[in-house]
Amino acid sequence: MNTLAQGQFLLDVAQRADQAGHGGKKEIYASAAEQLGVSIHTLLRQLSEIRPSNRKRRKDAGQSALSRNDAKKISAYMMDSRRKNNKRLSSLEDAVDVLRSNGEIEAGRIDDETGEFCPLSLSAINRALYQYNLHPEQLRRPTPKQVLASKHPNHVWQIDPSLCVLYYLPTKAGEALQVMDEAKFYKNKPGNIRRIEKERVWRYVITDHTSGVIFVHYVLGAESGINLLTAFIHAAIKRDGDPFHGIPQVVMVDPGSANTGAVFRNACRALGIHLQVNVPGQPWAKGQVEKANDIVERSFEHRLKFLAQPPTSLDELNAAVEHWMTWFNGTKTHSRTGKTRYAVWQTIRADQLIIAPEAQVIRAVAMSKPEVRKVTVQLEVSFRSRTYSVANIPGVQVGMQLEVTRNPWHDDVAGVLYKDEDGREVMQLVQAQEMNEYGFPVDAPVIGETFRSHADTALDTNRKEVERLSMGADTDTDAAEKRKRGATPFAGELDPMKPITDTQLPDYLPKRGTELDVQAPTVQAIRLNHIDIARRLRPKFGDEWTGEHYNWLVQRYPEGVTEDDLPSIEAAMRRMKPTTLKAVGGE
Repeated sequence: MNTLAQGQFLLDVAQRADQAGHGGKKEIYASAAEQLGVSIHTLLRQLSEIRPSNRKRRKDAGQSALSRNDAKKISAYMMDSRRKNNKRLSSLEDAVDVLRSNGEIEAGRIDDETGEFCPLSLSAINRALYQYNLHPEQLRRPTPKQVLASKHPNHVWQIDPSLCVLYYLPTKAGEALQVMDEAKFYKNKPGNIRRIEKERVWRYVITDHTSGVIFVHYVLGAESGINLLTAFIHAAIKRDGDPFHGIPQVVMVDPGSANTGAVFRNACRALGIHLQVNVPGQPWAKGQVEKANDIVERSFEHRLKFLAQPPTSLDELNAAVEHWMTWFNGTKTHSRTGKTRYAVWQTIRADQLIIAPEAQVIRAVAMSKPEVRKVTVQLEVSFRSRTYSVANIPGVQVGMQLEVTRNPWHDDVAGVLYKDEDGREVMQLVQAQEMNEYGFPVDAPVIGETFRSHADTALDTNRKEVERLSMGADTDTDAAEKRKRGATPFAGELDPMKPITDTQLPDYLPKRGTELDVQAPTVQAIRLNHIDIARRLRPKFGDEWTGEHYNWLVQRYPEGVTEDDLPSIEAAMRRMKPTTLKAVGGE
């Protein structure tokens, strides 16, 4: 009996039962239950669902005596009592008791007839929480997620490292991949785990967002920038038998020192990759690679336990997973596209497939961080012994500092890093200038033949605007003419002394002070002996100087004289006659 026929049958049974007198309904119900193959109790329940109720609907139907504010407090208490693993610690009863005891909630109603306070039952409170959509079980439901799309294969890659919880690879030669026995490796035996810490196997899974291609690479030790770079290089370079390769435009990773460290960030900068770091606590942002990790663990790693000869090295383990990758990506149909992952990836166009440089080149650029260079007045920067024009960099200014990095594909090309209007880091490629035999740029304008100037920078534009404002001119030409004529800035309407003349200074009272007793230093003139005196005066007399002059000095000034006395002595000697000089000696 289909649903429509059963509904008609139940309506007929209900009508006949209502028309039957007292004691006649039992036979009708028994007969109908037998025809439907159900019990009388089930039949009565089905009849109650289709019979209209004669009870009058309460005015407060659908409402609760529990206020929304009380419901929020109960919900908050229960949510905060949960562990990080969502294990519930506080029951509804405990939450209500604690909050009632502290006077935070009422969770009850007042009887209109008696005025007595009647606390709500736990079942009523529980129903009210659901009605308000505040029950912890409701709040734990995930928020709506937006489906993210990518443009084409190699547009976006997602990378996620994961520790293989089942295996470790001993470092001793010849020992194969080992299964971590739960009896030996668990939380109560941390020493055993520390002993094999460097031997534990990490799995790096990389997915192409558009095609869903899964790439896996195993490393030893721990999650690090070097291991991340190694896995990325193996995915990017061309491999035999695997069509998947190339450089993506965007790489999505989780936040963390290994994923966002200098090594991998430098590599992304040099390769022109935008490194998209997801918001912490949102694993669904790269749910594709999270699911891929689960696929690898369930579809590949379980097989290792059944191998007669398990891998004894990372090379053997990665060789095994490469066979699995080509089989899985080439044969398993993706539910979103209805095609195999390799089939979708093969739709990539030539302009979308960026061939990766050699592995050693990628490692080199990863280990060299961008260098800061100052922009010259020619709007150029010098980098790795070459000169590059940065005139086309948005917002470039003379004297500003730019970060310049090496280009992994061409030695005569560099990458200039800057922030766009949205604050995102952008790398623009610039070509090294080609010089002629005289050291001039080959495209430089020739004197007397061509004229070319750089476009105004932001500073140039602002400088001209300020000059026009200062000169009160509408054009740059008018401003230049006024400046040449010696026009006063702001048309002389500004009084630069006004802040000084408008300021009323207080009348200062004279202050009593103490005179400083300063002893001036005594300057003593240099004292000259007779030889020094003669050496100073002889050039002044020339040929007139004789030995009589010297004898006169010795007899007249036996103790010598000071330097200040020389002019007066010279004058005295000129006034005296030679006979007088002789007379001084007493002869």
